[in-house]
Amino acid sequence: MSFSPTSCSPQAGTIQEQRERWDRKRTRTIKELVQTEQRYSQQLQLITTYFVEILNAKGTLKPAARESIFSSIKQIYSVNQALLVHLENGYVGRGFEQFCPQLHHYSTYVDNIYNAHRTLGTQLKKSKAFRHFKKLQESRPDFRGQSLEELLELPITRVQQYKHFLDDLAANTSPHHPEFQQLSRAAEAVSELSARIEENARRHENQLQLQRVQRLMTNRRVRVNTPGRWYIREGWLKVVPPKGSEAKAQMFFLFSDMLMQTRRSAGLSLSSTERFEVRRVFPLDQCAVEKVFGHTRSQGGLLSLSFPKAKLLLMSSDQDDFNDWFNCLTSAVRKLQSKSTVIQEKPPESAPRRKRTALSEQSPDNTDSSAPKRSRPEPAGQSAETPSSSCTIL
Repeated sequence: MSFSPTSCSPQAGTIQEQRERWDRKRTRTIKELVQTEQRYSQQLQLITTYFVEILNAKGTLKPAARESIFSSIKQIYSVNQALLVHLENGYVGRGFEQFCPQLHHYSTYVDNIYNAHRTLGTQLKKSKAFRHFKKLQESRPDFRGQSLEELLELPITRVQQYKHFLDDLAANTSPHHPEFQQLSRAAEAVSELSARIEENARRHENQLQLQRVQRLMTNRRVRVNTPGRWYIREGWLKVVPPKGSEAKAQMFFLFSDMLMQTRRSAGLSLSSTERFEVRRVFPLDQCAVEKVFGHTRSQGGLLSLSFPKAKLLLMSSDQDDFNDWFNCLTSAVRKLQSKSTVIQEKPPESAPRRKRTALSEQSPDNTDSSAPKRSRPEPAGQSAETPSSSCTIL
């Protein structure tokens, strides 16, 4: 029995109703997309006209500074003008199909945004003429009270909006629709750029945290801000001494590769910020974390951290704080130790033949029968000032 489109069966009615709902959602999304794109293009034009081009003509900023602040904003404006024409004419799929190959202009802008804000701040401090120019342009009615700092964020915000629009359009477009494949590919491309923005923001926030912790330390020879290191958390924990004396609270800073034990600095500080003195640094590459007690919903717990040449007992009276410390420590240790485990690779072709022969003689039946060997883990997160022992007493 063939299915008839004019059938009045409940199933046919349900399918038709669902298609109508998709069409209504799709129409609303396209309408909102066009309206917001029109406003976005106007804002890009304002930035290009009243900032980039006038600054270029007046020479208020040097070319390098101007390029650092505005990056690829002119190229983005040009690309979005073409996209807007397609959207206003109803060619959404075709518009984004031609727009996505130009996303590299957005990628350039995204990767430069934090440097743009730094350069802008520097130039505002250095140049009185630029401060006056910026204030004058921002006072124009067309800018609606927005500052240049806010305007520079517009392309970043717009990428996240594109992701939302494209996801909605792809979800409410039939797979048989001629634009479905175009919208799906565009949604995937914009999603990748959106993830790039989020990763850049995460790295920037981590950099700020490392710099903040570095400034808190009185002994500068301990380098906190090093490449590849990630800040995880910090807080007060009581250190339980091995011989039963009174447990003392110390401030601990946990990073992706080390645990730093500090105490409040006794020296005077000109700022109101509390300062700390580093006591010990524990690399996590050979650390074992264990709960001594605190497995139930009790009042806190006791953690045991074992290193090759040291052991640390840490206590917290807050259960949630204790559990978070345990989870963060075990996760950091697991990730670091998994990176340190390397399967021994085949010797390079340039290795002496005599050594390869000696290796094959150890396993005469089959060279592949030998078990993979684990390389000796290298101490992770060691700075130039930190020896390669399990902990460092400073």
